[in-house]
Amino acid sequence: MSDISTNVIVDGTLSLLIGASVITWSLILIKGIQHLRISYYNRNFGKKFWTAPNILAASQLENQHGPAARVAGIGFTTLIETDDNATTHDLEHTWDRQELLDRRLRQQMQKERGSLESGLAILATIGSVSPFVGLFGTVWGIMGALTNISKSGSASLEVVAGPIGEALVATAVGIAVAVPAVIGYNFFIRRNKVIWAYLDDFAIDFIHLALKSSFVIERLNNKQATTSSRLTDITGGKKTSGKETVNTHDELLAKEAHA
Repeated sequence: MSDISTNVIVDGTLSLLIGASVITWSLILIKGIQHLRISYYNRNFGKKFWTAPNILAASQLENQHGPAARVAGIGFTTLIETDDNATTHDLEHTWDRQELLDRRLRQQMQKERGSLESGLAILATIGSVSPFVGLFGTVWGIMGALTNISKSGSASLEVVAGPIGEALVATAVGIAVAVPAVIGYNFFIRRNKVIWAYLDDFAIDFIHLALKSSFVIERLNNKQATTSSRLTDITGGKKTSGKETVNTHDELLAKEAHA
């Protein structure tokens, strides 16, 4: 075993570990920013959603971002779609409205989960493999050092300590790379569970709200818009008092019922 091959392998091992360390800290930084943004977006959307007067007003919130907003968005889209396709009889719409809504919400939550878990497999791999990579560099370095010692014919402390001490550095570097990777992985796994629980609770609450409105949003909106338009036509765009508006509205409803 030549000195050149030993140095190349040990140096290559150290370079690999340094590269893994750069990847680890980059992922920790990226995931940290991601989770900060998710926490802000979910908190902001949740505040606006739950202070809305009704589910129709909540569906009209604009410029909302984050997992909770996307889950709610797919829920509103599903409600409008099922209302518009009430007479459609294809496979997509053979589901019960509640079952379809629940399935769509779960599918979106799985997409959010995939986004949250991206990069964590790399952290787990680095955390579990790095100590063994460092140990490999140490073992190879010690083997080369012992070979050189046997060739020199001297086993004094000055001859042994230097090469073996340099070889042990690889193990230390491997551990130094693995520790933050494992800590980061565990931290983000815990944060993902918290976010997933929040989305799960939000999806259940969304289904209950949709159930209270009979899984209808757009039709209710269209009916209100039609009634408002017909009231405008009847009054001719003139300003009316509150009492006159109520009477006109009641007369319109009576005519529709009689028809």
